[in-house]
Amino acid sequence: MLQGEYTHTIDTKGRLIVPAKLREGLGDTFTITRGFDGCIYAYSNDEWEALKERIAKLPLNDARARSLTRFFIGGASEVEVDKQGRIPITQTLRTHAGLEKDVVSLGVGNKVEIWSAKKYNEVNAESFENIENVAESMLEFGFTI
Repeated sequence: MLQGEYTHTIDTKGRLIVPAKLREGLGDTFTITRGFDGCIYAYSNDEWEALKERIAKLPLNDARARSLTRFFIGGASEVEVDKQGRIPITQTLRTHAGLEKDVVSLGVGNKVEIWSAKKYNEVNAESFENIENVAESMLEFGFTI
């Protein structure tokens, strides 16, 4: 399970250091793609293949399915960790996530979320402030802590 929150900076060439603890779970090569809420998702090869299989089963005659496929598959990029522990992030993905300098990498179970530090703080300020209400609303999914 990928977990933990790490802060780094993205360099002028669009390269980001992947924390060693997260690299252990992702591997030396993995896939990054657009994520919800304006972040980037990073998937290990096994998790990426499983996601692609689920997406491939969606009905092509459904516009929502085509949109989801374009969002995840169309924006995907396979990356390889270099000797300094960095990965290149495409301009398309940097733009999607608003990555300019300060970046938060967050292990969230089966994937890593890569955020602009500013955006991460904005998006999570309200939900973290009301986390008890969020947790209570998860009861409808059968989730308890």
